[in-house]
Amino acid sequence: MGSTDGYSTGDLDRIISDMFAGKKGGSAAMEILPEAQVCKLCEMAKEILQKEDNVKAVQAPVTVVGDVHGQFFDLLELFEIGGKPPCYNYLFLGDYVDRGYYSLDCVLLLVALKVRYPDRISLTRGNHECRQITQVYGFYDECLRVHGSANVWMHFTDLFDFLPLAALVDNCIFTPHGGLSPSLDRIEHVQKLDRFVEIPHEGPICDLMWSDPDDRYGWGISPRGAGYTFGQDITETYNHENGVQFIVRAHQLIMEGFQWQHGDGVLTLFSAPNYCYRCGNQAAIMQLDENLNKSILQFDPAPKHTHGTETKPKVKSLPDYFL
Repeated sequence: MGSTDGYSTGDLDRIISDMFAGKKGGSAAMEILPEAQVCKLCEMAKEILQKEDNVKAVQAPVTVVGDVHGQFFDLLELFEIGGKPPCYNYLFLGDYVDRGYYSLDCVLLLVALKVRYPDRISLTRGNHECRQITQVYGFYDECLRVHGSANVWMHFTDLFDFLPLAALVDNCIFTPHGGLSPSLDRIEHVQKLDRFVEIPHEGPICDLMWSDPDDRYGWGISPRGAGYTFGQDITETYNHENGVQFIVRAHQLIMEGFQWQHGDGVLTLFSAPNYCYRCGNQAAIMQLDENLNKSILQFDPAPKHTHGTETKPKVKSLPDYFL
């Protein structure tokens, strides 16, 4: 049996198989991986992620995924629609946790897949992959409820500091979680940042996580209180000067699951259907073939019998911030 410096490949296969089985009636994460083993998995993932660039080079074919936000059964539905690794390559654009009921299950499955198939799974950072936000929007409380302490939360949030800030698919498609920054004219400027930190309240790393495209030209103050808004002129200049075809980003609820803006210079993907179990939106993922031909697949929430209200954990209500 093969080994991956901690867990054998057989151990990882068992974890992944158990998670894909989609246990009902509560968090599968505690049953499948107790705290000490979560720590081991996070350490293995750190060793892989620390070798990756700030802007990770990704080769097509690949399926690009937006926010999943702890909606574990919808993540399983996503893999049913897009195909399971390792037969298919995936690039996830962050926001794995918070909002949904099963953040632990989502992040455990994705990290296990990353460790098992490091060249098939790419994980980049979203604005929710940080300590401050997760203490407000659910992940911290879920870790306390499931594991009885904050230790697992600390293991994962330490790991989040290692996630790349963006990816670049075949040198043609730039994929930050949120958007652009007035401090970063070129992709090589992103490569020079020190990313192994908590997401700052301002500055270029913050902008990559929080910024949004806007109908107004130029840079604007973001209503989110972090990052900026950027117009079509900014997008066109950035894409031209960096030789990219378009930007793919996540970060915003889109009722159809995807939206092209700025003359098809920016694509937003949102991959959490019926966000927060009440928004009624579709979700979408984008498949890119080896020639970068794109196909967008929309999908609805997983069938109710897999995550009905009878499995809903007792959680406190969360602030809305900007849905």
